[in-house]
Amino acid sequence: MNDVQVSNPFGDAPKQTTGAVVATEQAKAVAEVQAALLIARANPRDPIRAMDRILHDCMRPSLAEEATYQFPRGDTIIKGASIRLAETIAKRWGNMEAGIKELSRANGVSECLAYAWDYETNYRDVRTFTVRHWRDTREGGYALKDERDIYELIANNGARRKRACILALVDGDVVDAALAQCKVTQEAKVEITDERIAQMLEHFEAYGVTKVMIERRIERRIDQITPAMWLSLREIYNTLRDGVSTPGEWFDMPADDPAANVAARAKRSRTSAIKSRMKARRTSRTRSDAGPEADRTGETGGDSAVSANVPESAVTYAQIADAIREAATPEALDAAADQIRGIDDEAQRTELEQLYSTRAGELDEGDYRNGLSERCGGPL
Repeated sequence: MNDVQVSNPFGDAPKQTTGAVVATEQAKAVAEVQAALLIARANPRDPIRAMDRILHDCMRPSLAEEATYQFPRGDTIIKGASIRLAETIAKRWGNMEAGIKELSRANGVSECLAYAWDYETNYRDVRTFTVRHWRDTREGGYALKDERDIYELIANNGARRKRACILALVDGDVVDAALAQCKVTQEAKVEITDERIAQMLEHFEAYGVTKVMIERRIERRIDQITPAMWLSLREIYNTLRDGVSTPGEWFDMPADDPAANVAARAKRSRTSAIKSRMKARRTSRTRSDAGPEADRTGETGGDSAVSANVPESAVTYAQIADAIREAATPEALDAAADQIRGIDDEAQRTELEQLYSTRAGELDEGDYRNGLSERCGGPL
């Protein structure tokens, strides 16, 4: 009798190798990390040499121009190292890795991870975040479908987390020294020309910021911009480019809402009233201190009467700036502003007057408006 063998219908199916592939990739990743840690331990960084390389990089004008950012938060302006400077510090500091990864994507949302890993100390800083595939516009926004747009959106959002991870690993003294060197490089290389002004205006136009808006912020014509104002605008542009802030936080952007237009006009009117009141108070105070002779000088010399009677014991620029920032009432603010006339540098006086105007607007709206109305003898 012949034996009959029934063939297995699954006998020719390929064997499952997924588990083996996963195990191999995991072993490879572990080996790479172990090798990096061992190499970092065997070749520790030289902090002196690393610091010299960082400072040398910060002497490059191209890096110094993009090294800092600033954005408003409440009553203060936050400044710090940009992602470009953080990446340069990480590269020169050595024995560390930083990056951004997209972990998953579903329903128009990407779950991402930003990290920085110091192989020498084996310390990691990890930030997880989600990015919605959506771009806001003045018309309401729209969903992103193009792969390149999604990639750029994730990279833009991840850059800030990556910077935070890098700065969490690097010593604060290293970052402070790099920022100080970048500031020195900027001040030494500030060269304001008509061509550079045109380039700056073109860069800001990409974010809807016009020449009029910039002149309104610096309170002078664009061709009269000072180096300090130039550096400040450059930091604002870096902030807008990195997505840290929006143009509306720095400039008086046009609004479709009539109430917003009224509020903007009221703010500008209040600023003009503040300046006029401060100028009148300074002139009156100086003439009263100097006597009739100052009055006669003021009739022909204009503002020269103010600068001619600066007291010898005038306080410093930093002391006046701190007093203006810490003023909690309009009276305290006015007392601090009275000391501005004792500053010899015109650029510093201008900056203090701008700080005075900003601080006055930050005080309580109702109390300040009532107090100003009484001092001006009528409603604003």
